[in-house]
Amino acid sequence: MKFGIDRLLADPDLRRPLAGRRVALVAHPASVTDQMVHSLDALAACGDIALSAAFGPQHGLKGDKQDNMVESGDEIDPAYGIPVFSLYGEVRRPTPAMMASADVFLFDLQDLGCRIYTFVTTLLYMLEAAAASGKTVWVLDRPNPAGRPVEGLSLIPGQESFVGAGPMPMRHGLTLGEMGQWFTRYFGLDVDYRVIAMEGWQPEAAPGFGWPDSRIWINPSPNAANLNMARAYAGTVMLEGTTLSEGRGTTRPLEVLFGAPDIDARAVLNEMQRLAPQWLAGCALRECWFEPTFHKHARSLCTALMIHAEGGFYDHRAFRPWRLQALAFKAIRRLYPDYPLWRDFPYEYEFQRLAIDVINGGPGLREWVDDAAAQPGDLDVLASADEAAWLEETRGLLLY
Repeated sequence: MKFGIDRLLADPDLRRPLAGRRVALVAHPASVTDQMVHSLDALAACGDIALSAAFGPQHGLKGDKQDNMVESGDEIDPAYGIPVFSLYGEVRRPTPAMMASADVFLFDLQDLGCRIYTFVTTLLYMLEAAAASGKTVWVLDRPNPAGRPVEGLSLIPGQESFVGAGPMPMRHGLTLGEMGQWFTRYFGLDVDYRVIAMEGWQPEAAPGFGWPDSRIWINPSPNAANLNMARAYAGTVMLEGTTLSEGRGTTRPLEVLFGAPDIDARAVLNEMQRLAPQWLAGCALRECWFEPTFHKHARSLCTALMIHAEGGFYDHRAFRPWRLQALAFKAIRRLYPDYPLWRDFPYEYEFQRLAIDVINGGPGLREWVDDAAAQPGDLDVLASADEAAWLEETRGLLLY
């Protein structure tokens, strides 16, 4: 199969509309061709493309920034002498000066298929800036490694943030090319937008179910280490809004349901099985231990539950990571009613709301966890309605 960048490089007819126009690239470390050449280098080598600028999203063009709210600065690329603008530094929205650097903006970011992954919001901000400045945006499409399943509560209008671009569920099931089509329609953007679609992507095909086994995995962000993480992320990212460790400071971040020195992981698993055993389907859960070298609970021995949504344990249609993580929270709250679960700190430039509410696009998940009378079926009813509505709204936007 071919990703969007590979098709663009292979087909002069696709590149022809770029002739005589200044071209900018939005990229990160996973922006590589099928020959493992970074898209910036591959485009610079094209004699018919005038590369005038590059942009880096959260974690930087090089992917060197480890944590959230660690900013990158602007710089000049040493090889090509073009400006490299940061979309996660002094600004997160492209400025008019940045937009003046090019006529066409090629957006070539590998996404994880989750609303909170900030590359989704960066795409919206780029589309809005292009609409305001009369510029063109092309998405060079890449797979959604989590595939087509949709899951989670939808963001409540008015709860938008850098990790919540619009009213969509946590796990949105779209590629970035498809998401761009939804953005232009939902927000009524008058923008010259085009998708260079993939060729041969089969999101329902085993074994990858979204990620083709012909392509190796490259971290799109420092803690997105493998396909298992990408599958689990729509659930485990919620740990960022808690006092529980998500495994940062270990070699397998965001692949655990929690890590903590003062929680009995086996008891939590037993309580999850008692509350809603069906929500544990599609993966294996394994008790494990780790000492984070940095971040939450650094240098403390933590007990944890590791998620294995991989190999023979993985059932693509049964695995529901958002519900799985919600259930872990509920079990912890049942076993430890007074546990200080929710972390109160500035999260992705939101200073007033609790991080868990920013992550979920509203307070619904937290309120369900904290309500002693609320049952799994109550959350399932709310989420199922949002999921069905999103599937209906995006049905006509699917390119594959």
